[in-house]
Amino acid sequence: MGLLTLRRRPAPVVEMSDRDRRLVWRIAALVLDYPGADTLAILADLSEAAAALAEPVRTDLLRPLTHLSCTAPLTLARDYVDTFDLRRRASLHLTYYAYGDTRKRGMALLRFKHAYRHAGAELSDRELPDHLPVLLEFAATVDPIGGERLLGEHVPVLEMLRLSLTDSESPYAGALAAVLATLPPPTTADRRRIAELAAQGPPDEDVGLEPYSMNGESMHPAMNPDLYSPPAAGTSATAGLFAGTGDRR
Repeated sequence: MGLLTLRRRPAPVVEMSDRDRRLVWRIAALVLDYPGADTLAILADLSEAAAALAEPVRTDLLRPLTHLSCTAPLTLARDYVDTFDLRRRASLHLTYYAYGDTRKRGMALLRFKHAYRHAGAELSDRELPDHLPVLLEFAATVDPIGGERLLGEHVPVLEMLRLSLTDSESPYAGALAAVLATLPPPTTADRRRIAELAAQGPPDEDVGLEPYSMNGESMHPAMNPDLYSPPAAGTSATAGLFAGTGDRR
C-alpha cells in the first residue's frame, strides 16, 4: 500500500472547467481594471464570452460589463476612482485590508512578488503585486495553480470587498461574485476573518514608502525613476503586465 495519497483539491462554489475558470479570471481582471480605451473597445467580445458561461457566473459578469457598455467613459473613470481609490473598504489592493500602510505590509507584498517570479514572470512597473486585477491576470494567463492558491488565501478579503460593493450598490460587485464562484466556499475560519476585517478596518499607521522596500529593493519600480516609464495614454493597466511570459494555458 502506498505511503503517499493525493489531497483532493477543494471544489469551487460553481463547478466549471479549468478553461472557464481562467476565462472568468481574465474577464474579471479587465472589468476591475481602470476603464481604459483598450478595455472599452473589446466590451462586446467580453460580453459574448461571458454569455457562454454557466449561471450564476454569467449574470454576475454581465452586470458590470453592461454597466461599462452603457456609461460614458468620463463617468466611468470618475466612478471608478470614487469606488476603488477613495474608499478604504473598497481597495483592490488585497494586503491593504490586513496591514493598511504599516511596515508589515512589505512582507505580505513579497509573497505575491515571489509567486510571480517563481512562475517565471516579472511584474511590470505599473502596479503593486497585490492589486486584484494583476493577480487575476496572473492566474488567467501565467500560472493558474499559483494564482488560484493566492486567490484562495485571500477569500476573506474578496468576500469583504464583495459585501462592501454590494452595500454601495456597485455593479462591480458582480465581478467579485464571479471570482468567488471559481474558488472553494469560505471556511468557518474565513468567516471569522471576514468579521474581524469588517469590524476593525485597515490599520491607520502610515509609514510612507518604507514598507515596500526590502534591503533596498523597491517593491514597485515606479518608486525608482530610472526604472519607471508611465503607461501609454488609453492603455489598460493589465495589458502586458508580466514580462517574458507567454500564455501557459
